[in-house]
Amino acid sequence: QVQLVESGGGSVQAGGSLRLSCAASGRTFSSYTMAWFRQAPGKEREFVAAISWSGVTTPYADSVKGRFTISRDNAKTTVYLQMNSLKPEDTAVYYCALDLWVGVPRLSEIEYDYWGQGTQVTVSS
Repeated sequence: QVQLVESGGGSVQAGGSLRLSCAASGRTFSSYTMAWFRQAPGKEREFVAAISWSGVTTPYADSVKGRFTISRDNAKTTVYLQMNSLKPEDTAVYYCALDLWVGVPRLSEIEYDYWGQGTQVTVSS
């Protein structure tokens, strides 16, 4: 079993920054792909960013490319999402997820095996 716990959400004005963290426990974190997804009110959950077990491969959604950065610290079994230049349309519940997969990071939520409870990010204009 794997437990994922997100933190770092909150309210910020447009143009501001937040850093989300996701602490993992219960399994060999360093071997697998991690990702962030988000779900805005009334919308489906969507892919934001992923990171391979090594940290080398990091695909991003076009909507966040150049503004968000995903990273991981395998020693701390934690994955991060640094969010800069935030926009009101970034408002959503952000979820971290783990894929028991060691290949190129996958972008579809159906591939992910474990999920955190989510953390709210609200960006005001």
